[in-house]
Amino acid sequence: MRSIFTILLSITVLASCSLNRQPATGNRQLSSNQQPVWNLTYPGTYRAIIGESAAFNLLSVANREPRAEAIKALGDAPVPINLNEIKAEVVNGRTCLQFPLDREEQIYGFGLNFKTIAQRGRIFRLHVDHYGGEDNGRTHAPVPFFVSSKGYGVLVNAARYIDVSVGSGVRKDSKNPPVTRDRNTDKAWDAQPYSDNIGMVIPEAGVEIILFTGRNMMEVVQRFNLYCGGGIIPPKWGLGFWQRTPTLYAEKEVREEAAGFERNNFPLDVVGLEPGWHSHSYPCSFEWDQNRFPQPASFIGEMGSKGIHLNLWMNPYLVPGGTLDVRMKDLTGSHTVWCGTVADYTLPEARKIMQDHFVKNQLDIGASGFKMDEVDGFDSWLWPDGATFPSGRDGEQMRQTYGLQMMTLTDEIFRQKNERTYGLIRAANAGSVSFPYVIYNDYYSHKDFITALINSGFSGLLWTPEVRASGSSEEWVRRMQTVCFSPMAMINAWADGTKPWSFPDVYKASQDVAFLRMQLLPYLYSTFAQYYFEGKPPFRAMELVDGFPASGEIKNQYMVGDNLLVAPFFTGETERTVILPPGEWFDFYSGKPAGSGTISIKAVLDKIPLFVRDGGMIPMIPAVRQTSDWSRETPVEVRVYGTKEGQFNLYNDDGKTFDFEKGDYSIQQLSTRANINSTIQTGKSSLGYSRIFWTLMSR
Repeated sequence: MRSIFTILLSITVLASCSLNRQPATGNRQLSSNQQPVWNLTYPGTYRAIIGESAAFNLLSVANREPRAEAIKALGDAPVPINLNEIKAEVVNGRTCLQFPLDREEQIYGFGLNFKTIAQRGRIFRLHVDHYGGEDNGRTHAPVPFFVSSKGYGVLVNAARYIDVSVGSGVRKDSKNPPVTRDRNTDKAWDAQPYSDNIGMVIPEAGVEIILFTGRNMMEVVQRFNLYCGGGIIPPKWGLGFWQRTPTLYAEKEVREEAAGFERNNFPLDVVGLEPGWHSHSYPCSFEWDQNRFPQPASFIGEMGSKGIHLNLWMNPYLVPGGTLDVRMKDLTGSHTVWCGTVADYTLPEARKIMQDHFVKNQLDIGASGFKMDEVDGFDSWLWPDGATFPSGRDGEQMRQTYGLQMMTLTDEIFRQKNERTYGLIRAANAGSVSFPYVIYNDYYSHKDFITALINSGFSGLLWTPEVRASGSSEEWVRRMQTVCFSPMAMINAWADGTKPWSFPDVYKASQDVAFLRMQLLPYLYSTFAQYYFEGKPPFRAMELVDGFPASGEIKNQYMVGDNLLVAPFFTGETERTVILPPGEWFDFYSGKPAGSGTISIKAVLDKIPLFVRDGGMIPMIPAVRQTSDWSRETPVEVRVYGTKEGQFNLYNDDGKTFDFEKGDYSIQQLSTRANINSTIQTGKSSLGYSRIFWTLMSR
């Protein structure tokens, strides 16, 4: 392992900026040659400052320390590129970056995209916004981080809109220039000639860059996640099933909703209350409506006694004349959103006012978390870039970070109460990996939702392909199957009151997959623990699997943890191919060999295709309707697939507090190396599962 010393590396300078955002001042190029100093801050992690880096940036808003020991545990990794080929220049107040790009190199990341996974050949502007149906950089989480198939990644830590060109801009000083062709006579002429660089333009006179290396792309992503604070472990109840109720439901209707789930024997851990819990919404009062919820504390207590947690919808804009608006008179921006004032939560005073209100009126009476809506866009109703805020931040900076601000604000108060939360948000950015929020939106394409789920793992994000409505029974069950293999299993019925049994002919199949998710809770929980301890995303693209070729876009299959491959069907499909990573794989349900390489499977309506690697272990519990029935005394069945030796770290903690961060947890190391066994590896053994049974699948 290399020692951690400061390494001075000079960077050659661009002759000009390859992407233009603003015109030059007259004919004069106000440029400044930069010679950044790169520091090896952790093994495989380098940091450089170009020009005058802004103190207000994505990681400063997230305010998380890197998980230093976990990064060090990964060991060192070589730098797979010539750092002298990374070029930088500050031109007319903008920072222009250029990274080399080999001919066969693939680039992934740049946040939450819905139609593309590999990003080579694309031009876009990273801009927080509601997704409009095109991968143009305007998205809910435009994270300025990319990972290369060569084994490195780069985070550009700027709270600005960033222009990106991935293998599309051709420089005249290129070492690998494209072939010049005559369009009149050469049929091979191409309007987008070969390009050997990645260009990025940041509209500030300096920027911080962090470069991560790894023995493979997964290790690069791990370093990035750990540098941003590491992943999260949700409370156990957060991994149960969620139902969001129609907008104006009152106590009576919510009780009936919960009773319907119990009567129909369907899992339910969380009920989401939509805007109607507020006395005024769009903009919001953040106070309980006394007609619909006359006694919120007793109602929340009643629901809690039935094992149900309440999640509260909000958007962060304050109703004029309301309690919070009056208190924050001098702490809000120049513009309103839907007539609501916009608090500047970069100010400690504004944060404290809102946090005190949340604690007194929501947390202290038992609310378990929030859904934070409309923190993303559209331009037609959000504040403009020219908006001003009392902190001095401009509209662009606030647009890029408002979701992060809301995550940090709410996370702090749950941590003060030593209670884990799990919620939803519409905007995120670099640094959000360490906050317990899942992204969602109003766009509604099933296939694109799965593409988003697949590529979210490249950028430290969690995404739910929530179920709202369906045009057919087949579509309904296919959506239910995929949402149960995502970070949050949820029906969002705010608009039409949809229930799991709204399509009676496929209710049994929907019920089965929901109960299967509950059976898989130990596996899912352990996978999220891996996210926290090691930085491995729980839901990940196939390209992050060791040995899987990074050569194209696999948009219809993904991994859950290390061992489980999910290959969903979409409406109308009767058969499909599945590309299995190297080695033998087995059918999850039967344990029969599935083959290796590319296989073809036929659709079955009542099951989502699942495959387990040779030597893979899947810990499961008996079907429970609520996570409150899951305890250390619950028997755990460990399914062992194939004959290859394997290992699995079965994680457990109290499921609700942050005590695990102080070492109050257990990891039982399951092993089939010499024989099947279970040992307590670390943490407090009293939290380990007391009864473990083994099932040999196809041995």
